[in-house]
Amino acid sequence: MLQTNGLPRAMLGVRPKYPMNILLVVLQVVVALGLLNVWVFRFGRSSLYRGGNAKTMREEFAVYGLPGWFMVMVGVLKVSAAICLIAGIWIHFLVMPAALLICVLMVGALAMHLKVRDNGLKYLPALSVLVLSAVISWGAYTAM
Repeated sequence: MLQTNGLPRAMLGVRPKYPMNILLVVLQVVVALGLLNVWVFRFGRSSLYRGGNAKTMREEFAVYGLPGWFMVMVGVLKVSAAICLIAGIWIHFLVMPAALLICVLMVGALAMHLKVRDNGLKYLPALSVLVLSAVISWGAYTAM
């Protein structure tokens, strides 16, 4: 039996050994790579999912009426959370805060799509990442 000295198992880097673990790691990688793709590799490129008629990330934030510094802050938070999800494969206590942060950011993204009255297709990435991040958060919580 593992001695935890009152610390949650996740703080010690211990995950329960069952198939749900594999699913959570896969979801962490999917969400992290998706965020990194959007914020690092496709930042200045057009996408079907950008808000309004925006072609780049900078234009998208302008469509939402948000300042440039806010775009930078959101980008830093999303890229940091993505890195924490990847690192969380080995350092488990990083997973829940990163996944919860992504949930909050995705709720904000959905609110911005609502604000500019985007069609349903443009909501899909944010909604999908929100659901996946909620599942990851739940999985990290149950591993404690």
